[in-house]
Amino acid sequence: MKKITLLINCPDKKGIIATVTNFIVNKKGNTVYIEQHIDRELGEFFMRLECEFDEDEEKLALFKDSFNKVVADNYNMHWEMYNSEKKPKMALFVSKYDHCLYDILGRYASGELKVKIPVIISNHVDLKPIAHSFNIPFKHIPVTKENKAQAEIEQLALLKEHKIDFIVLARYMQILSPNFVDQFPNAIINIHHSFLPAFPGAKPYHSAYKRGVKIIGATSHYVTSDLDEGPIIEQEIVRVSHIHNVQDFILKGRDLEKIVLSRAIKHHIERKVLVYSNKTVIFS
Repeated sequence: MKKITLLINCPDKKGIIATVTNFIVNKKGNTVYIEQHIDRELGEFFMRLECEFDEDEEKLALFKDSFNKVVADNYNMHWEMYNSEKKPKMALFVSKYDHCLYDILGRYASGELKVKIPVIISNHVDLKPIAHSFNIPFKHIPVTKENKAQAEIEQLALLKEHKIDFIVLARYMQILSPNFVDQFPNAIINIHHSFLPAFPGAKPYHSAYKRGVKIIGATSHYVTSDLDEGPIIEQEIVRVSHIHNVQDFILKGRDLEKIVLSRAIKHHIERKVLVYSNKTVIFS
């Protein structure tokens, strides 16, 4: 039994759901889950569908070709099909902060994250012992202003070698070049505090504390060439007050970063994210 996931978006028209599900039935498939959304303002239709086939890989390839001709072309449809049982390959980029790395690897080791992690890449050696404790290869590629272009060439070669599907920046403290980002469209996930743009710089929690903020937040998004302006996948907040000091802010912020990043990774792995017009539709 093969289980596949379809992600679909197209201009909204009558009959899309019926056409898709009837096509699956005619191909001897069974729809087991379906969720849809219509953006009335844009006039756009979005759908996530899970179905099962008692077929081999060759027949699934024929299914894709037939679906494109019979259904997708008629609705001007953008669609993607995924093998739900295949574990995607995820690369982790880190620097010196370890809280997100520990959280991700803990969830990975427990089987919570259905991925393969062929490599962890870092511009520092500080977190190498953590990678080794989870038996994951660690590659140190130093990054400076002078060697940044060459470092990215090495990184991309390593990602290609391991056939990486998507990247998670687990507090990787480097800005990726547009050329690098273009190699992984909607496949690089970042995490940061939600104080931007009001409190930029190296010590945002200190600045926020001085202003007496009442909430702390974290945001996970896909990386684009526009810094920190990519489609948002997940966010969360926690309230703070005058009784909390700067260290409390930092600890609460790190907790949020771990939670929000893990949720974003799960959404991506489970193919529950559909990007459109620099926004996301997150299916349940």
